[in-house]
Amino acid sequence: MSNAAQRLEEHRTLVEEWLRDCFREREPRGDLYDAMYYSLLAGGKRIRPVLLLECCRLCGGEPAEALPFAGAIEMIHTYSLIHDDLPCMDDDDLRRGRPTNHKVYGEATAVLAGDALLTAAFEFMLDPSVKLPPERVLEAAGILARAAGGRGMVGGQVLDMAGEGHSLGLHEVEELQRLKTGALIAAAAEMGCVLAGGSQEQRQSVRRYAERTGLAFQIQDDILDVVGDTETLGKPVGSDAKSEKTTFVTLKGLETCRELVQKLTNEAVDALTCFGLEGEGLCWLATSLASREK
Repeated sequence: MSNAAQRLEEHRTLVEEWLRDCFREREPRGDLYDAMYYSLLAGGKRIRPVLLLECCRLCGGEPAEALPFAGAIEMIHTYSLIHDDLPCMDDDDLRRGRPTNHKVYGEATAVLAGDALLTAAFEFMLDPSVKLPPERVLEAAGILARAAGGRGMVGGQVLDMAGEGHSLGLHEVEELQRLKTGALIAAAAEMGCVLAGGSQEQRQSVRRYAERTGLAFQIQDDILDVVGDTETLGKPVGSDAKSEKTTFVTLKGLETCRELVQKLTNEAVDALTCFGLEGEGLCWLATSLASREK
Protein backbone atom coordinates (compact mmCIF):
# COMPACT_ATOMS: atom_id res chain seq x y z
CA MET A 1 0.00 0.00 0.00
CA SER A 2 1.38 3.43 -0.96
CA ASN A 3 1.93 6.15 1.63
CA ALA A 4 -1.01 8.09 0.18
CA ALA A 5 -3.33 5.11 0.38
CA GLN A 6 -2.11 4.36 3.91
CA ARG A 7 -2.91 7.91 5.03
CA LEU A 8 -6.45 7.68 3.67
CA GLU A 9 -6.88 4.34 5.40
CA GLU A 10 -5.82 6.00 8.66
CA HIS A 11 -8.50 8.64 8.09
CA ARG A 12 -11.07 5.90 7.52
CA THR A 13 -10.05 4.14 10.74
CA LEU A 14 -10.42 7.39 12.70
CA VAL A 15 -13.92 7.86 11.26
CA GLU A 16 -14.94 4.27 12.05
CA GLU A 17 -13.81 4.63 15.66
CA TRP A 18 -15.59 7.96 16.06
CA LEU A 19 -18.83 6.61 14.59
CA ARG A 20 -18.72 3.53 16.82
CA ASP A 21 -18.53 5.67 19.95
CA CYS A 22 -20.69 8.67 19.04
CA PHE A 23 -23.97 7.39 20.56
CA ARG A 24 -22.53 5.09 23.21
CA GLU A 25 -23.57 7.23 26.18
CA ARG A 26 -27.11 7.88 24.94
CA GLU A 27 -30.11 6.67 26.89
CA PRO A 28 -31.96 3.94 24.91
CA ARG A 29 -35.08 4.94 23.00
CA GLY A 30 -36.66 1.64 22.04
CA ASP A 31 -34.68 0.29 19.10
CA LEU A 32 -33.98 3.73 17.62
CA TYR A 33 -30.22 3.73 18.26
CA ASP A 34 -29.96 0.09 17.19
CA ALA A 35 -31.54 1.04 13.87
CA MET A 36 -29.24 4.07 13.51
CA TYR A 37 -26.14 1.99 14.23
CA TYR A 38 -27.35 -0.83 11.96
CA SER A 39 -26.96 1.39 8.91
CA LEU A 40 -24.25 3.74 10.17
CA LEU A 41 -21.84 0.88 10.92
CA ALA A 42 -22.74 -1.28 7.93
CA GLY A 43 -19.43 -0.60 6.21
CA GLY A 44 -19.23 1.39 3.03
CA LYS A 45 -16.35 3.28 1.48
CA ARG A 46 -16.54 6.35 3.80
CA ILE A 47 -15.61 8.48 0.78
CA ARG A 48 -17.13 11.70 2.09
CA PRO A 49 -15.59 11.74 5.59
CA VAL A 50 -12.20 10.59 4.28
CA LEU A 51 -12.30 13.30 1.63
CA LEU A 52 -13.16 15.89 4.27
CA LEU A 53 -10.27 14.86 6.52
CA GLU A 54 -7.73 14.71 3.70
CA CYS A 55 -8.77 18.12 2.36
CA CYS A 56 -8.44 19.49 5.88
CA ARG A 57 -4.90 18.10 6.12
CA LEU A 58 -4.02 19.26 2.62
CA CYS A 59 -5.09 22.82 3.42
CA GLY A 60 -3.05 22.99 6.61
CA GLY A 61 -5.52 21.78 9.24
CA GLU A 62 -5.50 19.02 11.83
CA PRO A 63 -7.76 16.13 10.70
CA ALA A 64 -8.52 15.01 14.28
CA GLU A 65 -10.15 18.38 15.00
CA ALA A 66 -12.46 17.93 11.99
CA LEU A 67 -13.69 14.47 13.04
CA PRO A 68 -17.15 15.64 14.23
CA PHE A 69 -17.72 17.13 10.77
CA ALA A 70 -16.49 13.99 9.01
CA GLY A 71 -18.85 11.93 11.17
CA ALA A 72 -21.68 14.37 10.50
CA ILE A 73 -21.43 14.11 6.73
CA GLU A 74 -21.42 10.31 6.98
CA MET A 75 -24.55 10.48 9.18
CA ILE A 76 -26.32 12.54 6.55
CA HIS A 77 -25.21 10.20 3.78
CA THR A 78 -26.44 7.22 5.82
CA TYR A 79 -29.82 8.81 6.57
CA SER A 80 -30.27 9.44 2.84
CA LEU A 81 -29.63 5.76 2.09
CA ILE A 82 -32.14 4.61 4.73
CA HIS A 83 -34.83 6.86 3.26
CA ASP A 84 -33.83 6.08 -0.33
CA ASP A 85 -34.43 2.36 0.28
CA LEU A 86 -37.97 2.85 1.65
CA PRO A 87 -40.96 1.41 -0.26
CA CYS A 88 -42.19 4.94 -1.04
CA MET A 89 -38.91 5.66 -2.86
CA ASP A 90 -36.64 2.99 -4.42
CA ASP A 91 -38.17 0.08 -2.45
CA ASP A 92 -34.89 -1.84 -2.14
CA ASP A 93 -34.43 -4.92 0.04
CA LEU A 94 -30.62 -5.07 0.08
CA ARG A 95 -27.96 -2.51 1.00
CA ARG A 96 -24.25 -3.26 1.51
CA GLY A 97 -24.95 -6.98 1.41
CA ARG A 98 -27.56 -6.89 4.20
CA PRO A 99 -31.33 -6.39 4.43
CA THR A 100 -32.23 -2.71 4.27
CA ASN A 101 -33.08 -0.85 7.47
CA HIS A 102 -36.86 -0.95 7.05
CA LYS A 103 -36.74 -4.70 6.39
CA VAL A 104 -35.16 -5.22 9.81
CA TYR A 105 -36.76 -2.50 11.96
CA GLY A 106 -39.93 -1.61 10.07
CA GLU A 107 -40.74 1.44 7.99
CA ALA A 108 -41.66 3.77 10.86
CA THR A 109 -38.44 3.15 12.81
CA ALA A 110 -36.38 3.43 9.61
CA VAL A 111 -37.87 6.87 8.92
CA LEU A 112 -37.15 7.97 12.50
CA ALA A 113 -33.61 6.54 12.42
CA GLY A 114 -32.93 8.62 9.32
CA ASP A 115 -34.44 11.71 10.94
CA ALA A 116 -32.33 11.19 14.06
CA LEU A 117 -29.11 10.80 12.07
CA LEU A 118 -29.83 14.02 10.17
CA THR A 119 -30.37 16.04 13.32
CA ALA A 120 -27.47 14.37 15.18
CA ALA A 121 -25.14 15.52 12.41
CA PHE A 122 -25.77 19.16 13.28
CA GLU A 123 -25.75 18.42 17.01
CA PHE A 124 -22.18 17.09 16.78
CA MET A 125 -20.89 19.84 14.49
CA LEU A 126 -22.26 22.59 16.73
CA ASP A 127 -21.31 21.02 20.05
CA PRO A 128 -19.41 23.40 22.38
CA SER A 129 -16.61 20.84 22.68
CA VAL A 130 -15.54 21.47 19.07
CA LYS A 131 -12.19 23.27 19.29
CA LEU A 132 -12.23 25.26 16.07
CA PRO A 133 -12.85 28.97 15.37
CA PRO A 134 -16.63 29.59 15.52
CA GLU A 135 -16.72 31.27 12.11
CA ARG A 136 -15.22 28.16 10.49
CA VAL A 137 -17.65 25.89 12.33
CA LEU A 138 -20.66 27.91 11.20
CA GLU A 139 -19.47 28.16 7.62
CA ALA A 140 -18.81 24.43 7.39
CA ALA A 141 -22.22 23.61 8.90
CA GLY A 142 -23.86 25.97 6.41
CA ILE A 143 -22.10 24.28 3.49
CA LEU A 144 -23.43 20.91 4.64
CA ALA A 145 -26.95 22.22 5.24
CA ARG A 146 -27.16 23.60 1.70
CA ALA A 147 -25.68 20.46 0.16
CA ALA A 148 -28.07 18.15 2.03
CA GLY A 149 -31.33 20.04 1.49
CA GLY A 150 -33.57 21.16 -1.33
CA ARG A 151 -30.70 22.90 -3.13
CA GLY A 152 -28.66 19.71 -3.01
CA MET A 153 -29.21 16.05 -2.17
CA VAL A 154 -32.93 16.21 -1.33
CA GLY A 155 -33.61 18.26 -4.44
CA GLY A 156 -31.77 15.67 -6.49
CA GLN A 157 -33.87 12.87 -4.99
CA VAL A 158 -37.03 14.73 -6.00
CA LEU A 159 -35.74 15.00 -9.58
CA ASP A 160 -34.81 11.31 -9.49
CA MET A 161 -38.30 10.22 -8.49
CA ALA A 162 -39.93 12.59 -10.98
CA GLY A 163 -37.79 11.10 -13.75
CA GLU A 164 -38.97 7.52 -13.24
CA GLY A 165 -40.76 6.33 -16.36
CA HIS A 166 -39.84 9.52 -18.24
CA SER A 167 -37.12 10.13 -20.78
CA LEU A 168 -34.59 12.71 -19.59
CA GLY A 169 -31.99 14.61 -21.57
CA LEU A 170 -28.29 14.71 -20.76
CA HIS A 171 -28.50 18.13 -19.09
CA GLU A 172 -31.33 16.92 -16.82
CA VAL A 173 -29.41 13.78 -15.80
CA GLU A 174 -26.28 15.82 -15.10
CA GLU A 175 -28.26 18.24 -12.93
CA LEU A 176 -29.97 15.39 -11.09
CA GLN A 177 -26.68 13.70 -10.25
CA ARG A 178 -24.92 16.98 -9.44
CA LEU A 179 -27.51 17.46 -6.71
CA LYS A 180 -28.26 13.93 -5.53
CA THR A 181 -24.72 12.53 -5.42
CA GLY A 182 -22.29 15.31 -6.23
CA ALA A 183 -23.47 17.92 -3.72
CA LEU A 184 -22.35 16.00 -0.60
CA ILE A 185 -19.04 14.98 -2.17
CA ALA A 186 -18.27 18.59 -3.11
CA ALA A 187 -19.39 19.74 0.34
CA ALA A 188 -17.00 17.28 2.02
CA ALA A 189 -14.00 18.73 0.19
CA GLU A 190 -15.04 22.34 0.73
CA MET A 191 -15.79 21.78 4.43
CA GLY A 192 -12.35 20.27 4.98
CA CYS A 193 -10.70 23.31 3.44
CA VAL A 194 -12.87 25.77 5.39
CA LEU A 195 -12.20 24.01 8.71
CA ALA A 196 -8.46 24.18 8.02
CA GLY A 197 -8.63 27.89 7.24
CA GLY A 198 -7.46 27.25 3.67
CA SER A 199 -7.06 29.90 0.99
CA GLN A 200 -9.63 30.75 -1.67
CA GLU A 201 -7.40 29.11 -4.31
CA GLN A 202 -7.25 25.90 -2.27
CA ARG A 203 -11.00 25.96 -1.75
CA GLN A 204 -11.69 26.33 -5.47
CA SER A 205 -9.20 23.57 -6.28
CA VAL A 206 -10.61 20.98 -3.90
CA ARG A 207 -14.17 21.82 -4.91
CA ARG A 208 -13.39 21.36 -8.62
CA TYR A 209 -11.60 18.11 -7.78
CA ALA A 210 -14.63 16.87 -5.85
CA GLU A 211 -17.13 17.91 -8.53
CA ARG A 212 -15.26 15.98 -11.22
CA THR A 213 -14.66 13.00 -8.94
CA GLY A 214 -18.32 12.97 -7.86
CA LEU A 215 -19.57 12.91 -11.44
CA ALA A 216 -17.10 10.17 -12.38
CA PHE A 217 -18.25 8.21 -9.31
CA GLN A 218 -21.90 8.42 -10.38
CA ILE A 219 -21.20 7.41 -13.98
CA GLN A 220 -19.19 4.43 -12.72
CA ASP A 221 -22.15 3.60 -10.48
CA ASP A 222 -24.42 3.62 -13.54
CA ILE A 223 -21.99 1.34 -15.36
CA LEU A 224 -21.88 -1.12 -12.46
CA ASP A 225 -25.69 -1.19 -12.31
CA VAL A 226 -25.51 -2.71 -15.80
CA VAL A 227 -22.39 -4.90 -15.74
CA GLY A 228 -21.94 -5.61 -12.01
CA ASP A 229 -23.38 -8.42 -9.89
CA THR A 230 -25.41 -8.31 -6.70
CA GLU A 231 -22.94 -10.36 -4.64
CA THR A 232 -20.02 -8.03 -5.39
CA LEU A 233 -21.96 -4.79 -5.12
CA GLY A 234 -23.95 -5.76 -2.03
CA LYS A 235 -27.12 -4.28 -3.55
CA PRO A 236 -29.46 -5.22 -6.41
CA VAL A 237 -28.24 -4.60 -9.94
CA GLY A 238 -30.50 -3.52 -12.78
CA SER A 239 -32.55 -1.31 -10.46
CA ASP A 240 -32.28 1.69 -12.82
CA ALA A 241 -33.76 -0.28 -15.71
CA LYS A 242 -36.43 -1.72 -13.42
CA SER A 243 -37.47 1.79 -12.36
CA GLU A 244 -37.22 3.05 -15.97
CA LYS A 245 -34.66 5.68 -15.00
CA THR A 246 -32.62 7.54 -17.56
CA THR A 247 -28.92 7.25 -16.72
CA PHE A 248 -25.63 8.22 -18.32
CA VAL A 249 -25.38 4.67 -19.69
CA THR A 250 -28.81 4.76 -21.35
CA LEU A 251 -27.94 8.11 -22.93
CA LYS A 252 -24.32 7.51 -23.97
CA GLY A 253 -23.68 3.77 -23.91
CA LEU A 254 -21.18 1.77 -21.86
CA GLU A 255 -18.02 2.48 -23.83
CA THR A 256 -18.53 6.24 -24.01
CA CYS A 257 -19.29 6.27 -20.27
CA ARG A 258 -16.06 4.44 -19.51
CA GLU A 259 -14.15 7.03 -21.52
CA LEU A 260 -15.98 9.83 -19.72
CA VAL A 261 -15.07 8.40 -16.30
CA GLN A 262 -11.41 8.47 -17.29
CA LYS A 263 -11.67 12.02 -18.67
CA LEU A 264 -13.33 13.31 -15.50
CA THR A 265 -10.76 11.56 -13.32
CA ASN A 266 -7.93 13.21 -15.25
CA GLU A 267 -9.62 16.59 -14.79
CA ALA A 268 -9.96 15.92 -11.05
CA VAL A 269 -6.26 15.16 -10.77
CA ASP A 270 -5.38 18.27 -12.79
CA ALA A 271 -7.40 20.40 -10.34
CA LEU A 272 -4.89 19.54 -7.60
CA THR A 273 -1.86 21.09 -9.30
CA CYS A 274 -1.53 23.84 -6.68
CA PHE A 275 -0.86 21.22 -3.98
CA GLY A 276 2.07 19.54 -5.75
CA LEU A 277 3.06 16.15 -4.37
CA GLU A 278 0.92 16.71 -1.29
CA GLY A 279 -2.15 16.05 -3.47
CA GLU A 280 -1.07 12.46 -4.09
CA GLY A 281 -3.66 11.05 -1.68
CA LEU A 282 -6.60 12.67 -3.45
CA CYS A 283 -5.17 11.62 -6.84
CA TRP A 284 -5.06 8.03 -5.61
CA LEU A 285 -8.63 8.29 -4.31
CA ALA A 286 -10.01 9.59 -7.63
CA THR A 287 -8.23 6.87 -9.59
CA SER A 288 -9.35 4.07 -7.28
CA LEU A 289 -12.98 5.21 -7.36
CA ALA A 290 -12.92 5.32 -11.16
CA SER A 291 -11.70 1.73 -11.41
CA ARG A 292 -13.79 0.23 -8.62
CA GLU A 293 -16.00 -2.82 -9.12
CA LYS A 294 -18.34 -2.19 -6.20
